[in-house]
Amino acid sequence: MLKGIGASDGIGIGRVMLILEQSLEYTPKEITDIDAELERYRNAVEVFCDNTMKQADALRSSAGDKEAEIMEGHIAIIRDPFMGGEIENLIKAHQCAEAAVEQICKMFIDMFSATGDDLTMQRATDVKDIRDGLLAVLLGVNEVKISDAPAGTVLVTKELTPSMTAGINKENIVGIITETGSQTSHSAILARALEIPAALSVPGAVSQLSSGEQVIVDGFKGEVITAPDEAAIDEYNAKRDAYIREKRELENLRGKNTLSADGIEYELFCNIGTPKDAVKAVEADGEGVGLFRTEFLFMDRNTLPTEDEQFDAYKQASLILKGKPLIIRTLDIGGDKEIPYLGLAKEENPFMGFRAIRYCLKNREMFKSQIKAILRASAFGDIRIMFPLITAVEELRQGKELVEEAKSDLRASGIDFDENIQVGVMTETAASGVIADLLAEEADFFSIGTNDLTGYTMAADRGNSDVSYLYSPMQPSVLRMIRRIIKCGTEKGIPVGMCGEAAANPKMIPLLMSFGLTEFSVSAPSVLKVRNTIAKWTKEEADKVAEKVMSMTTEAEITAYLDSII
Repeated sequence: MLKGIGASDGIGIGRVMLILEQSLEYTPKEITDIDAELERYRNAVEVFCDNTMKQADALRSSAGDKEAEIMEGHIAIIRDPFMGGEIENLIKAHQCAEAAVEQICKMFIDMFSATGDDLTMQRATDVKDIRDGLLAVLLGVNEVKISDAPAGTVLVTKELTPSMTAGINKENIVGIITETGSQTSHSAILARALEIPAALSVPGAVSQLSSGEQVIVDGFKGEVITAPDEAAIDEYNAKRDAYIREKRELENLRGKNTLSADGIEYELFCNIGTPKDAVKAVEADGEGVGLFRTEFLFMDRNTLPTEDEQFDAYKQASLILKGKPLIIRTLDIGGDKEIPYLGLAKEENPFMGFRAIRYCLKNREMFKSQIKAILRASAFGDIRIMFPLITAVEELRQGKELVEEAKSDLRASGIDFDENIQVGVMTETAASGVIADLLAEEADFFSIGTNDLTGYTMAADRGNSDVSYLYSPMQPSVLRMIRRIIKCGTEKGIPVGMCGEAAANPKMIPLLMSFGLTEFSVSAPSVLKVRNTIAKWTKEEADKVAEKVMSMTTEAEITAYLDSII
């Protein structure tokens, strides 16, 4: 058996089709005829865009409009004046088109990859896909024809790019196995949209599996069962049938309140990165937005977004939600996010450096512009402000002072806004957990960011395979930190939510219910699953689980116990 990450639920039983990487090697050369090379590059862009639009049309038919927009986004990126201009500048400096494309794409890939934020890191995969697509056109390399795969095929590849996924006939593909990717990668998103079971980040999948061999893909656990016997096939066929029945049952929860088995009501929100994502949140039956990541408004461009541009985005999201809560996190950017036009200095340890609220408080005009945009949008719905990476009470106070300054400016200009707008804190550091009692005195709400909270508490980089065993919200120290943050907020009478990945983890949910969490904010596809999990637990049952878990001393012990009961 091979083990990876379960990225798209379901069970797939079929035969392997290996998709091997094609060579995109070339020999860089100095160009003498710059005009001819520019023309060659521009022609390649047109061919790439034509191919990509065909892929988008295919995805629109097989998966839907939202998924087609991923491919259309590739066209927008390569046609961006900044990216295209930088590539052409290198060609004008006598580099060949291939080298220019690779160098500029690498700059963007490195920028997006460095953020540590899963949604932002998806952009790195997009740019890799664009780079490979352009190089293939420039080098005359033919693309892989996944559309020719026969019925009952399990695709196995190192990395399944969005452009590859566009060629999938979902009637013929029963499973996907890759050596890279995460639950939030575009490949995972597309696999879920196509309802194809997927196991991603399976080490050595390409070298260990052979074309034509039969395998079982467990998209729940990320497991690949090789050479299955009849008993295994029967077992997994039964699991597949049970999953199909459960999906039908989940639809019965659509439009219902999120209630525990004993009638306690919770708020179930979604995490978004763009106004378009607010549409997905509504379609998924989310009850609001617990985290609007505003970084995307500042990326893929060469100047800061204006106050009006930001206002339009926040207003649009709020109108889509039709009065449901919208929590907007102010700009979480800094030394680890190399946005070229900001001219940020390189740092040896960027995750502990000049980022998020620290950067914003030192760039007051930019920060004030964002706050004013949020305030203006608050006249059109239930909008709340959230500051990221708070580690000291002074940071919260300075942020709130700037909110009051922005309010004063808007009053003087006769512009409407919510005078009582809530200002909260994203608790995602050990420091914020330790002083949660102090922050609760001055914040209107907390939202726990478990991804960073786990990393900072455990001093473990989730991208470092040598310490990844430490990166788990099931670590006793992380669970105690989460419990403390919720307790401090509850004692001061402020709501406490969670917008990290742990909020959708069925093993974590009874613990969070017991600790007193009031709001879960998850990805749109997770909404009905989380509602269903909450409905299975009473507070008394959750308390018994939490009591036992909190008496345990190791992550392995906790995980094993929760695996045995859930």
